[in-house]
Amino acid sequence: MSSNNQESSIYPKSNSNSNSELNSQSEIQLYNPVLDNEDAQSELSNINSRTSSINKYQTNPGDRIKLMKTETVKTLAQIGVTSITPVPDVNAPTSLRNPIFPEEYTLETETGLVPVVTLTSIGRINVNQLNKNISRTRTGTRARANSGFTNQPYFPTYHEYAEKTHSKTSSTKHSLKIPSKVPTNIPATALESDNEEEKPSIDHERNDSNPDETPEIDPEVEFVTFVINDSENPHNWSLFSRWCYTLIFSVAVISVAFGSACTSGGLLLVNEKYNVSTEVSILTVSLMVLGFAFGPLIWSPLSEKIGRKWVYFISLGLYTIFNIPCALSPNIGGLLVCRFLCGVFSSSALCLAGASIADMFPTASRGLAIAYFAFSPYSGACFGPLVSGWIAVGSGRLELFFWVNMAFAGVLWIVSSLIPETYAPVILKKRAQRLREETNNPKIMTEQEAQGLSLKEIIKTCLIRPLYFTITEPVLDLMCFYVCLIYSLLYAFFFAYPVIFGELYGYNDGQIGLMFIPILIGAGFALLTTPILEKFYMKTSKVRIMTPEDRLVGAMVGSPFPAIALFILGATSFKHIIWVGPASSGIAFGYGMVLIYYSINNYIIDTYSLYSASALATKVFLRSAGGAAFPLFTTQMYNGLGLQWASWLLAFVSTAMILIPFVFHRYGAKLREKLCKENYSIQQ
Repeated sequence: MSSNNQESSIYPKSNSNSNSELNSQSEIQLYNPVLDNEDAQSELSNINSRTSSINKYQTNPGDRIKLMKTETVKTLAQIGVTSITPVPDVNAPTSLRNPIFPEEYTLETETGLVPVVTLTSIGRINVNQLNKNISRTRTGTRARANSGFTNQPYFPTYHEYAEKTHSKTSSTKHSLKIPSKVPTNIPATALESDNEEEKPSIDHERNDSNPDETPEIDPEVEFVTFVINDSENPHNWSLFSRWCYTLIFSVAVISVAFGSACTSGGLLLVNEKYNVSTEVSILTVSLMVLGFAFGPLIWSPLSEKIGRKWVYFISLGLYTIFNIPCALSPNIGGLLVCRFLCGVFSSSALCLAGASIADMFPTASRGLAIAYFAFSPYSGACFGPLVSGWIAVGSGRLELFFWVNMAFAGVLWIVSSLIPETYAPVILKKRAQRLREETNNPKIMTEQEAQGLSLKEIIKTCLIRPLYFTITEPVLDLMCFYVCLIYSLLYAFFFAYPVIFGELYGYNDGQIGLMFIPILIGAGFALLTTPILEKFYMKTSKVRIMTPEDRLVGAMVGSPFPAIALFILGATSFKHIIWVGPASSGIAFGYGMVLIYYSINNYIIDTYSLYSASALATKVFLRSAGGAAFPLFTTQMYNGLGLQWASWLLAFVSTAMILIPFVFHRYGAKLREKLCKENYSIQQ
């Protein structure tokens, strides 16, 4: 089988035409000024010595080819790959330890294979040394080192190369101006050892004292990438498909948030059925929200091994099934245990839906999709008391809460199972497996496979790093505390409204549920505002270099509104004032809530871009813990302090928090420099 035939059988069809010159396999002598030492040059010489046999295997289809055509220094330079290792994008696995090729999961190349030796030839060496000396940039962005590596060759981007050669009649007649000792081509194939049992010589031995130490990778390993116009690349799916999938993921989050609050509209039914107090009934909400805090510690690392699609299928399926024992539980203990497990299982949607959306959209267009997605986690919770309140009034049957919730979750379970895999590392890992089988070359793999991290190691990393951030990153703690307050206030409303509208106005559970509609209206207004903020951000980014603090504009706009809402709620909670007064406060709260969540979420991603998933896991844990705790004392607080002062107390706390986005927008860079143990941010 020829290499061309192998390519066509493995890779999806592409609209691009292959360039024979870019993929030429001419024999050359390798030299790398960055790796100018005896060991490195010896390894490169060994590869040169094997190059002479390449043409024989290409011209004789009957001979088995171990490796196919691969990228060269020249072709990588044309698509903007330089000696600088970029900061991993959110598409890269969070468990990678100092990767040398993090753009593997977003980059599209002509051949789909990038040899490690080619990466080392352009200067991708010892990332542990480089990361402390270079200016971090986004994947694919040109940058220069701010270190002593001044002798490293600089390779222009594709656009720079095109500008230099646009006046020529044929681009194939020109070559890049590269230092004379730097190769313009790298042997694209190498032969496997004659020993069929031989496996890739990857050194998996690590120093346990340094969990971020990079394992040594066999220089003959070739990393798999997407090919140009790859149909399996989620970024290349049609815009209609990507927005449909975004809608499905968003509704899945709404379904989960709805389930967490579905019993809040009928706590009296819980009291009557199980003969328990209201404080115990509130646990049916708090324990599911608490499950949201622990579930991501399981689902996030598991998704890196088996993909998002299977995690959704397993977790949402279990969530759907465990609504059955919730409905049929003969005692309160069984109900509470099942509610906690429902929270653990359903949390996959909360921690992975946003990541799935990020998988499908490039960085430049991702903000708009995330802006619309920000509506889901908060609006879904508001539907809980709205729907369950009328079920309680109409039927008086507690089990109907869970049957409705199971139906809603079941539909989303089935629909989400139809969505193809969106996680690029898993897509490429499956492709690498096919390539290894069809080419009999065990050295084709992704960098994640090359590092050889087990599921146990990935889980350990995902557990330790969020805890480490909680202890060492006060900036993250403060932002998480702000989000925690807003999230907790929302769940506090689920138990404050029955006191205000039930005891003061005499409304039933169904009418109380209607009072949450203004919060949805406010969230809808925020949904219209977030695209405007995103466009403003993108417009500003064309004028100057953006910092993480520029993401806080939305929080600056939204931060006064929760305090305003609580002051209005307290001032209008009198029987002689029409219900419109306290209910209208929900508009201001819903508006500020979504803007703050959207803005701080982006700020955390940009501030901790290298480990954004771990930073977000810290946020989810603290937010869910607060959301679980607040309902436990909200009713007592309103009964003890009174309707006015209970709301005003929360308003005063919210007022103090208004300063956070303004202070960080002005002094954020200095605060991060002084307070943070390490700078994880990026410059765009």
